Amino acid sequence: MSMFCYQCQEASKGTGCSIKGVCGKTPDVANLQDLLLYTAKGVAFLSQIADEKGLDSTKADKYLLDSLFITITNANFDQQAIEAKIKDGYALLDELKAATGATDLPDCATYRAATSGEMLQKSLLIGILSIEKNEDIRSLKELLTYGVKGMAAYGEHAWNLNEKQDSIYKFLKKALVATLSKDITADELVGLVLECGKNGVDVMALLDKANTGRFGNPEITSVNLGVRNNPAILVSGHDLRDLEELLDQTQGTGVDVYTHSEMLPAHYYPKFKKYENFVGNYGSAWWKQTEEFKTFNGPILFTTNCIVPPKDDYKDRVYTTGASGFEGFPHISDRVNDQPKDFSTIIEHAKKLPAPIEIETGEIVGGFAHNQVLQLADKVVDAVKSGAIKKFIVMAGCDGRMNDRNYYTDFANELPQDSVILTAGCAKYRYNKLPLGDIGGIPRVLDAGQCNDSYSLAVTALKLKEVFELEDINDLPIVYNIAWYEQKAVIVLLALLHLGVKNINLGPTLPAFLSPNVAKILIETFNIGGISSVKEDMQKWGITA
Repeated sequence: MSMFCYQCQEASKGTGCSIKGVCGKTPDVANLQDLLLYTAKGVAFLSQIADEKGLDSTKADKYLLDSLFITITNANFDQQAIEAKIKDGYALLDELKAATGATDLPDCATYRAATSGEMLQKSLLIGILSIEKNEDIRSLKELLTYGVKGMAAYGEHAWNLNEKQDSIYKFLKKALVATLSKDITADELVGLVLECGKNGVDVMALLDKANTGRFGNPEITSVNLGVRNNPAILVSGHDLRDLEELLDQTQGTGVDVYTHSEMLPAHYYPKFKKYENFVGNYGSAWWKQTEEFKTFNGPILFTTNCIVPPKDDYKDRVYTTGASGFEGFPHISDRVNDQPKDFSTIIEHAKKLPAPIEIETGEIVGGFAHNQVLQLADKVVDAVKSGAIKKFIVMAGCDGRMNDRNYYTDFANELPQDSVILTAGCAKYRYNKLPLGDIGGIPRVLDAGQCNDSYSLAVTALKLKEVFELEDINDLPIVYNIAWYEQKAVIVLLALLHLGVKNINLGPTLPAFLSPNVAKILIETFNIGGISSVKEDMQKWGITA
């Protein structure tokens, strides 16, 4: 095999990509991401020692967040950028080794490649199939690793908004170091996986605090789907501070700004409503960008993951920043001393291009994060008590390219009129534009926001449990039909498990990295299952017309 990766739902043949990534990454990029992860484990090992000695770990903490985020699916395809990050890791390892005086270190903390060729040679020796032969231990180590990758993504967004939490970074290190152990048991790893879920709740709460503290609590908002006749920039990804700084810098320039995919929920925050040139949302889920970017006409800014290798008709208009990257795309540099990024290049580029072509019209309603839903609590409770609402269906998570994801559209269409969908993440694009109506003024699709805003759905469920005076969250009239694609969805799943949620359907397929025995543990302990048909799944949950 020239590479091996099975971290996303679209792993080739349901087992793993071994020639080229379905996501589009080359074998060299995939292998260098393995080496970056390996280097990050060395940083985690030495940083743990630094923590024990009371030394400052700020630099190491940020490096771990950045490095783990870079290796998430569809985030960074730029080989040179990944090599540069590995070299940064080598320099940091040298600093940590000198500061701690540590000896008897693992190879990941001592290895240094002198050239790009040496990096590639080393990367072939440290992939997960090479370093862990026991299928079940490997499966649990990967589940833990993908959980902390998701944590790192959310932790990075919070860090960018100056919200930090030491316990989160200490767990990242603990988890990464645990994956180095050659004698760790399956039971110990299961314990760490569940602990990862607890920290997943913590990091999503931290990001919620960061977002609402800076931008206000999301509120019910109608978002425009049409366009204006001005040059414009399309912002994709997840980072709200990047969007804020871009909006600040486009004021008075004649350039409009639109959101794409997971940036749609930015419109729900009060602070963003002050920008007259913040026009609306263009397009839908990430995987349709190869169609939608062509007609947008203006530059596209990726603030995080969800890049699809571009087509020739728009690739000269794409920019990246933060953890994202693609060979040939201009990359907007990180902040220095917490000063705003400089978006002048992309703004000047936008001025030279025509306005977007309109691909749809109308509006879409969202903004049902926990604070807003709790304001509607009495109305919701009355609807449940009267029988107007009989079921809530959590359909959060990720969208993807494969035809089997039509299941989620069909499921939403087949739901009876007395059911309400609670959603977050780009999975919503499978049904958020369907004419599903409302129940007594309560929309039948309540969009809480981005994938990290699955935290809002958990807070809402816990509040309903309290209101209905129930002992167990699983006694609520809520079922969980979660779509997953990448590692941020993994941490959302682990967070739900930590909160005690059971009977989750996970689809459209179960993760390829789950061995039969590990899958059995999840099924028997939490009653996790895969999707079947819409009719069968509705019957299982007692959803009837």
